Amino acid sequence: MEKQQQTTLKPFFSLILSTKIPKVALAIGLIGSLITTLVGLSIPLLTREMVDGFSMESLNTLLIAVIIVVFILQAVLDGFSMYALTYVGQKIVARLRERMWLKLLRLPVNYFDKNKSGETASRVVNDTGIVKDLISQHFPQFIGGIISIIGAVIILFIMDWKMTLLMFIAVPITVIVMVPLGARMSKISRGLQDETASFIGNVQQTVSEVRLMKASNAEATEEKKGAEGISKLLFYGLREGRIFALIAPLMYLVVMVVIVIIIGYGGIRVADGSMTTGSLVAFLLYLFQIIFPITSFTMFFTQLQKAKGATERIIEILEVEEEAGQEGMDIDISNKAIHVKNVSFSYHADEPIIQNVTFDVQPGTMVAFAGPSGGGKTTMFGLLERFYEPTSGDIIIGDTSIKTLSMHSWRKQIGYVSQDSPMMVGTIRENLCYGLEDRDDIDDERLWEVAKMAYADQFIQEFPNGLDTEVGERGVKLSGGQRQRIAIARAFLRDPKILMMDEATASLDSQSEGIVQQALTRLMEGRTTFVIAHRLSTIVNADKIIFIDKGQITGVGTHQELVQSHELYREFAEQQLT
Repeated sequence: MEKQQQTTLKPFFSLILSTKIPKVALAIGLIGSLITTLVGLSIPLLTREMVDGFSMESLNTLLIAVIIVVFILQAVLDGFSMYALTYVGQKIVARLRERMWLKLLRLPVNYFDKNKSGETASRVVNDTGIVKDLISQHFPQFIGGIISIIGAVIILFIMDWKMTLLMFIAVPITVIVMVPLGARMSKISRGLQDETASFIGNVQQTVSEVRLMKASNAEATEEKKGAEGISKLLFYGLREGRIFALIAPLMYLVVMVVIVIIIGYGGIRVADGSMTTGSLVAFLLYLFQIIFPITSFTMFFTQLQKAKGATERIIEILEVEEEAGQEGMDIDISNKAIHVKNVSFSYHADEPIIQNVTFDVQPGTMVAFAGPSGGGKTTMFGLLERFYEPTSGDIIIGDTSIKTLSMHSWRKQIGYVSQDSPMMVGTIRENLCYGLEDRDDIDDERLWEVAKMAYADQFIQEFPNGLDTEVGERGVKLSGGQRQRIAIARAFLRDPKILMMDEATASLDSQSEGIVQQALTRLMEGRTTFVIAHRLSTIVNADKIIFIDKGQITGVGTHQELVQSHELYREFAEQQLT
């Protein structure tokens, strides 16, 4: 058990300490709690004086006034210190969430290939929320409770050490109950957090693909999947509830037994004259100042078990290796040839996707990747974009390996237009300027200019709000052709040196395809262009076609050259072009 505590608590405290705790606010909160507790500890002593000297004829007005002032002072100080400690907790969790958010933005694409986006979002929101509750709510109560207990116990030992020792019979009973229940709570809480993350992931996926779900009549399938997730959450929730159902009554029983014993023993002492009535009342008041914090401790340690599980998940994300980002050289890649040398790549060691691929691309030329589905065309794009790093070999621009360039420098000089033209929630203007460093300096005149170059100006003008038209989640308020033209306008605005297109017209109707193809032709002028070809009609005029099959290059040449020399390409051409 001790070893387990070390392995789980140490990462938790290390993570909290790494968030730069606001020391001034923490000091104010702790000092405030200390003063509040000390003020509160005087109340039973004042009560004792009032009880022992009580009579209607000789009411001590000054004593009553002092007690009222003490109550008010304690309330004010308690509120002040509680807010200071809550501020500390909120700042810690805000910094933790900021760290996680910045981390997620810098994680490599392969992390998101392996992990559901909903689960990852749950780590940022729910798991940090558990830590927030611990630090903002339970930790301030815990600190105040510790101070209150220490002060009350010291005073009780001074008042009557025999009765104080009698009170301590509750300690071993509480430990025996809490330690095994705490260990079980940790295991249950971890399972509950995992299931919550999984459930949120499934909900997010279903909602984001609601059209596919409805078009496929998959309501029953999703209903069953959702019911299973809810059932698992219920299972863990009930297990957690059973632990609470054990803890609360047991703690209540222990507390009541101690109170009854103290009252019984104290009554005997009062009867034989060895203790005054006021002293017994004061003793009971101090006892409550000990009991109430102890009951809140059960919630603190329960929440601590939850936070330990959440911390492990948070640390797992924070420890994932980031992309290079700003590290590396910043060079202009204009008019530089690209050399792919003996590049291999695999997601898993036993499943090679790209094997020993080598080719050269001259600046300003159009290179197309063709081949059967699953052959490695999209993965080759991912390697060029540096979503993935080759497991062996290298990609060189001019005389420089792209590994030595900063990720930021490389990607800002690349324009990417894909089949689905992903869009962010927001306006057309925001999507056009998305990711640009100088977006605040771009005026409407420039935006309309690139929209016209992409043949998007006409349909944007037809919207009542023009550039400020909301596009909806993933651009659902726009047609496929409109999304493509905005993506092309965005590429014009970036003015990339290298253009990458994943067959940007493959899913469009013939009218939209014609307009988009004109815009793409205009965009490709003077730029090194890579195209993934699903239809050969779009690449017959490419300067070079690279045929990839099962991760290997099986042919390189122009359309005419490959028709004559490559059997599989010739079959593709006969099927599609005749």
